[in-house]
Amino acid sequence: MCLSIPGKIKSIKKGIFEIDYGFEKRKVNKSLAKIKIGDYVLVQNQIIVKKIPQKQALETLKLINK
Repeated sequence: MCLSIPGKIKSIKKGIFEIDYGFEKRKVNKSLAKIKIGDYVLVQNQIIVKKIPQKQALETLKLINK
């Protein structure tokens, strides 16, 4: 079982999405969801698989960071 940590889209350039996890940034080149800068997403195998509501993302991050 894998745990996906919500990340925030920081930039989109030429189809490359930069995702900020708070402790590191990663680049992803594929998305299955319609997203924009500032959205929170879940990534699996370097593919954005789901956009999640900000409230849900922040609650999840709060639980993880306890």
